[in-house]
Amino acid sequence: MSLQFLPVILFLLGLACLPFLIRWLKSRIPQPLHLASAQNKVISAVAVGPHQRVVTVEVGPSHDRVWLTLGVTTNGIQCLHTSAAPAAESAGEVI
Repeated sequence: MSLQFLPVILFLLGLACLPFLIRWLKSRIPQPLHLASAQNKVISAVAVGPHQRVVTVEVGPSHDRVWLTLGVTTNGIQCLHTSAAPAAESAGEVI
């Protein structure tokens, strides 16, 4: 092998290692606290067939949370119903 290909091989090796470096850096950097409260959560999931589910999720910013009822199949996801989240549930309290 010629020495003229060494920079190209090193560059390709560096590109191959880039996703692992990014994943490692993301695990080392702490996430801001305000993002933790704005995460989406699954409220309930009910199987209605072998490959069909009805799922209720809570999404949105902490001051304006919304519950989405979704029909989930192998072919796609469809929004069945939308409603405002109850205040006790969006604040993380148990009724």
